[in-house]
Amino acid sequence: MIFRIRPATVDDVPVLERLIADSSRGLSREDYSPEQIEAALGTAWGVDSQLIADETYFVVECSQQIVGCGGWSRRKTLFGSDARKDREPALLDPAREAAKIRAFFVHPDWARRGIGRALLERCEAQATAEGFQACELMATLPGRRLYAACGYRAGEPMQYSLEGGLTIEFVPMRKELISV
Repeated sequence: MIFRIRPATVDDVPVLERLIADSSRGLSREDYSPEQIEAALGTAWGVDSQLIADETYFVVECSQQIVGCGGWSRRKTLFGSDARKDREPALLDPAREAAKIRAFFVHPDWARRGIGRALLERCEAQATAEGFQACELMATLPGRRLYAACGYRAGEPMQYSLEGGLTIEFVPMRKELISV
């Protein structure tokens, strides 16, 4: 199978919203309850239009179908969609701060085919090219397996508050980048 990675556009947003929901519901159910998944959709998980505007969010296509998405950011916001109220749009200092790996989702029918790894490599290469020396992220429980396999080190798990009095566990992770 031949995959194509390209920058996401605003025209992709409706497809991305469906993909994120399908990915979350299909790949997170071993780690989170259905109630946690539904509460996380739209705030903790969802489209961040700033990433699209910054041209640091990508889609993976196969046979003209979007099967995955993910990106990185040079901004302070660590995770969350446009609906998250505590966003931090300020730019990071690449000499002192880590780039943020953001919003990776793969359709369940396309999982474990190297899509997440390919996206991560693209993001790390671009962050390195912009002078970042490290990347950090807030991993979902299913996502932490990919990131650990790619050299990210886990911090202490944390509970994130969701609507309806629910919480969801995330894991902060970090990787030092090697400049070439």
